[in-house]
Amino acid sequence: MYKKVDIGFLFLFLFLEIPPCVCVLSSINKGKKSSFSSLSLSSYRMESLPDAIVQCIFSHMNNAKDVAICNCVSKRWKESLPFIRSLYIPRNSFDNHTGIDHPDTIVWKMISSIVKLEELVVYSPFSSTGLASWLLLVSSSLRHLELRLDNLAEYQSCIESPSKLDCISAAKNLESLKLWGVLMVKSPKWDAFPKLQTLEIVGARLEDPALTAALQACPNLKNLLLLGCEGVKSVSIELLHLEQCKLDFYGGGNYSLTLTSPKIESLEIQGCSWIRVRETTRLRNLSISNTAGRVYMVDFGKLAALEFLSIRGVQWCWNAVSKMLHLASEVKHLYMKVEFTGDFDNLQPFPEVDFVDFFNSHPQLQKFDIHGAMFAALCQKNSLKNVQSGFVVPCLEEVVITIRSPLNAEQKISTLESLLKSGKAIKSMAIRILQMRSSHSSADDFFDEICRFQRMNHKIVRIE
Repeated sequence: MYKKVDIGFLFLFLFLEIPPCVCVLSSINKGKKSSFSSLSLSSYRMESLPDAIVQCIFSHMNNAKDVAICNCVSKRWKESLPFIRSLYIPRNSFDNHTGIDHPDTIVWKMISSIVKLEELVVYSPFSSTGLASWLLLVSSSLRHLELRLDNLAEYQSCIESPSKLDCISAAKNLESLKLWGVLMVKSPKWDAFPKLQTLEIVGARLEDPALTAALQACPNLKNLLLLGCEGVKSVSIELLHLEQCKLDFYGGGNYSLTLTSPKIESLEIQGCSWIRVRETTRLRNLSISNTAGRVYMVDFGKLAALEFLSIRGVQWCWNAVSKMLHLASEVKHLYMKVEFTGDFDNLQPFPEVDFVDFFNSHPQLQKFDIHGAMFAALCQKNSLKNVQSGFVVPCLEEVVITIRSPLNAEQKISTLESLLKSGKAIKSMAIRILQMRSSHSSADDFFDEICRFQRMNHKIVRIE
C-alpha cells in the first residue's frame, strides 16, 4: 500500500519545477536540518509516491547534471530516468572532466537510456561523430534540436565529411532547429525536413548557394530567423508556408533580398540595400533597417493588411522612402528613423512633405513615432499651407517626436500646434530632445518655446 501523499508536494514538483534531486536530502541527510524545511519537504520521501508519479516528476527534468545525480541515488530513480522527454547539456558540463569516457560517450549513454527523447539542447563542445551517434538513437522521436556549433573559425571541420551540419539530416522528424555559431560555406547534405516549422541560425558565416540549399530542404517552414549572419551577397528565399521571418545581415549592408512567401505575416530585414517582396497580402508587421549601408530600392506588393511599419537607417533613397509611405496607406503604427536621403555618397535632407497630404494618405494612423529628418520635412516653410480650420487627423492617439536641432524653432512649434489641434483623439505626445548642442545660439529660444508649448498642453504633452 502506498502512503497518502499531500497534493501540495506534487504541486511543488510538477508546477514549481523544483529539481527532483532535492529529495536526496531526505535520504542522505538523515538527522540533519534540511535547507528546504521552509517548504516542509523534509517530512516527505520519494518512496511514498507511486511509480507513475515518480516517472511524471522525472519527465519534467532536463538538466544533464541533475540526471547524472539522480541516476546514482537509487535503483528506483534510475529506472524512472528513461521517461525524461527533454535533455539540456550546459556549456561547462565537462570542464573538469577527468573520467575515462569521452564526453561524447557519456552523452551517448545518457541518451541511450531514454525511451522517447523529444528535445535535445547541447551547448557543450562535441564532435561530428558524437552528434551522429546521438541522433541515430533518437531520430524517430526527436522534435526539437538546439546545438551550439561554435565552428565559425574552423574551416577544416566544416569541409570534413560528414560535418556536424550533415549529421543533422538523421533527425528527419524535427519540428524546430536552432543553431549557434555556424560556418556554412558549402551546402549541407540535408535531404528534407518535411515537419520542420522553425529554423533559427544565430551568428553565422554563410555562402549564397549553401544557404539556398539549406532552406530548400525545409519546404514547410513557418518561422525563419537568421540573426547576425555575414558572407551572403544575394539572398533568394522561396518558402510557401512562411509566416514569421527575421533576417539580420551584417557587414557592408549592401545585400539584396528576394522573398517569395505568400503567407508572410511578419517580416524584419536588417542590412539589405535592394529588397523585393511581391506577395504581401497577409503582411501585418514590417520592419526594414540598414545601419551600415543604404537602402536604394524596395519592391513590395500591396500592403493592405499592414498595421505596423518601421523604417530605419542612416540613408535611404527618397524614392524608397516615398514608395513605402505610399504602399503603407492603411498602417496603424508608423516608426520612422532615417537620417538622410540622397543617392550614393550624396547625403541630403528630406524634401518638403505636405502636412495635410501626409495624414490624409494615412487615415488609420494611431501611433506615429517620428525622428529628426522626417519631422524636419513636415516643418518646412510650405508644409502647413494646406491646413484649414476644419482639418482633422481622425485616429491618431499617440505621437513620439525626436528633435535633434534647435533650428527653425518657430516652424517646429507651429507644426506641433497644428498636429495637436487637428489630432482630436491624441492622448499622448512625447517630445524627445536628443543630442542637441546647448551652445548653439538658437538653443535657448527653442527650449523656451518648447517649454511654453508643454505648459499650455501639460495634460497631453511631455518632454523627455
